[in-house]
Amino acid sequence: MSDDLKNQELEEELVEATEEEVVETVETTELSDLQARFDEVENKYLRAHAEMQNIQRRATEERQQLQKYRSQDLAKKVLPALDNLERALAVEGLTDDVKKGLEMTRDSLVQALKEEGVEEVAVETFDANYHMAVQTLAADDDHPADTIAQVFQKGYQLHDRLLRPAMVVVYS
Repeated sequence: MSDDLKNQELEEELVEATEEEVVETVETTELSDLQARFDEVENKYLRAHAEMQNIQRRATEERQQLQKYRSQDLAKKVLPALDNLERALAVEGLTDDVKKGLEMTRDSLVQALKEEGVEEVAVETFDANYHMAVQTLAADDDHPADTIAQVFQKGYQLHDRLLRPAMVVVYS
């Protein structure tokens, strides 16, 4: 009987050991499943977080652009009035008082535009990005090519954006 008892005890130990291995295997499988699920959820969270940051950054940039160029439409509508003031000042025979009044009006308008970031386009040498050649003249020794002979209408830009090119006569 002692052999039978030993065999029976060995069988019981073997069953207990197998049950423990099964439990460990099940626990390991559940743990790896949970870890995989956690990794998947964490990845989705990180992607969503990055997308939200991108949306916020784009919205901030868009607001800054809108703020920077908010006066563009108004400036385009005011520029013809400024041109008319310039033409009125060029008229011969104005009294000093009228001329002074026109100059003050022009200067205050130019100052208001400048405060909004609107500035005149420089007219030293011809640049097709800022100037529109409406006429060309032959270049000579005194007037090299791509120099501006005359400005018909001033050009303006708002910060780095061209509102209107300067209409010029160019030596070529």
